[in-house]
Amino acid sequence: MPDLNPQVLGQAENAHRAILGRILAGTGLSYHGWVAVRLIAAAGDAGADRKRLIDQMAGGLKISGSGARAAVDGLGAAGLLETLPDGPGRRIRLSAAGQEVYRRARGEIDRVMARIYGDIPPGDLATAGRVLTVLTDRANAELARA
Repeated sequence: MPDLNPQVLGQAENAHRAILGRILAGTGLSYHGWVAVRLIAAAGDAGADRKRLIDQMAGGLKISGSGARAAVDGLGAAGLLETLPDGPGRRIRLSAAGQEVYRRARGEIDRVMARIYGDIPPGDLATAGRVLTVLTDRANAELARA
């Protein structure tokens, strides 16, 4: 087995993205749309602050704010979001249709990931998680220097 390096890390990311793309193909969601749906779902019934969501997506995905906004706007246009009554467009949550798309995709993702990760010892997964978190933090710090 090779040591962890950018090539190995990239190959793992590419394989995961391809699997996610296959799962999302039947939902009409793009990758960025899925990230938005997942973050909004995590906010629950209280909804997500739209501006904070866009900022979080832009920072996490390393995309422009306008790209993140377009993904969120696309979800709204598809009827997957609803605006909460606490201000014009400030807080959003998944509509019933959005919740259904999330449940279906999440269920399939969980089934596939269980097959991929299922027999790896928990300690190995914890170590990999710690190492990847350190690498991500260092890469983000490097990006911040520019």
